[in-house]
Amino acid sequence: MAYTVLARKYRSQRFDEVIGQDPIVQTLKNAIKTGRVAHAYMFTGTRGIGKTTMARVLAKALNCLAFDAPTTEPCCKCDSCVAINIGEDIDVIEIDGASNNSVDEVRKLRENAIYRPARCRFKIYIIDEVHMLSISAFNALLKILEEPPSHVKFIFATTEPNKVIPTIQSRCQRFDFNNISPAKIAGQLKSILEQEKIKYEEDLILPLAKMANGSMRDGLSLLDRLISTGVEPLTAEMVEQFLGSPNSEKICNLAAKIGDSDAAGTLTAIDDLISTGLGEVQIVDSLIDYMRDLMVVKSAGVESELLILTGQQRKRAGELAEKFDTSALVYNITALEKLRWAIKNSETGRALLEASALRFALSEHFLNVDALLSQLQAGAIKKKQPVSHNTTVETAAESTKSETDKQSDLPGLSDAESIKSNRQSTLKKTVAADEQTQAKAVSNRRKTSSQRENEIINDPSVKTVLMELGATITGIEELIIDE
Repeated sequence: MAYTVLARKYRSQRFDEVIGQDPIVQTLKNAIKTGRVAHAYMFTGTRGIGKTTMARVLAKALNCLAFDAPTTEPCCKCDSCVAINIGEDIDVIEIDGASNNSVDEVRKLRENAIYRPARCRFKIYIIDEVHMLSISAFNALLKILEEPPSHVKFIFATTEPNKVIPTIQSRCQRFDFNNISPAKIAGQLKSILEQEKIKYEEDLILPLAKMANGSMRDGLSLLDRLISTGVEPLTAEMVEQFLGSPNSEKICNLAAKIGDSDAAGTLTAIDDLISTGLGEVQIVDSLIDYMRDLMVVKSAGVESELLILTGQQRKRAGELAEKFDTSALVYNITALEKLRWAIKNSETGRALLEASALRFALSEHFLNVDALLSQLQAGAIKKKQPVSHNTTVETAAESTKSETDKQSDLPGLSDAESIKSNRQSTLKKTVAADEQTQAKAVSNRRKTSSQRENEIINDPSVKTVLMELGATITGIEELIIDE
């Protein structure tokens, strides 16, 4: 017999076997129990998370010949269930929307839908990748989808629901499938290895489950590749050797060198990873994942369920997280994500990777914009209180009075002439004093703002933030003077 891959051999056959989609399973089972099965469903989500599998399970539940009515527990042994499992049932028609996307194909579907099923209760159309249908095909499907014959059910599956026109979506019950957690994928992988009686090391499971990226089918395909090597027991080193996963210890070493601000060690760690045949994008992806684990450790603790790590890996992550602060880790992750796209479009990816890693290693800490502005405002020069007009007048009046008293003692001057002379002299002195004071104040402010500007420019934290924002120091002088 031909070999059956694990993804097909261990495909879920009943509702209770579907992994990671419990709310959807419960809703569909209740709909069958209460007789409220809709005429059209739309299953959406990423690849390999059970959309087509759920469609087949629902078709078996509606058409199982072992029962007189739809059931939540199909027998999976009758002719209908067996035929649905392999996609060959005459009353459950599976259509590939990518290759049958024309309006003519939909017209044929409409012409055949009016005929009753050959042996089952319902004629069920499962259209995979329904978003690939043309606009004309969607429009041709509208009428029969809105008012189908009582014996017809539609189940659509798509990875891009945004491409399905709203008039189609409004006629369906939509269910959004979630990515499957690494913990649940790991549990399924262990169960399959035990059923296949294949020896493995415990450290193998978690790295393999994380590589699946939420897709059960991808996880089973990766496991199939490892089993095909013919080596037992399966080990974590095989994941790195045969599946191209970066060595976790080397990634951890790179993060440690960054945390120690070891520039030479950082470059050596990157060279060590590249020499194993890894690309720059793979290294960036792995470093993002590890920085994320450190961020979780800093924020939620080393025992958090958000971490998919072994006991030894948790201990090492806890020790390494002490070398970083949360703001630095947040900055590192966002910068690495930007770097990832830059490397893809660059012919000097290694230089970009090394430059970014050195920036992380040589920066003591990172401040966000709000903290930077708070620091600037806290250190800004306080504005001097202006002298009011009334105060100036009072001072001038006092000076005038004093000068008047003095001049009254001078011989040869009348009272009127003495008062007039004193006033003119006082006004001239007041104006000169004001001009001198203002000139001195402006000079001091410019000198102080220049000193403050130099301090801010030379601050390593400010340099880091401005470098990330692509900003300059222009305008700080005006800010300080205005303060």
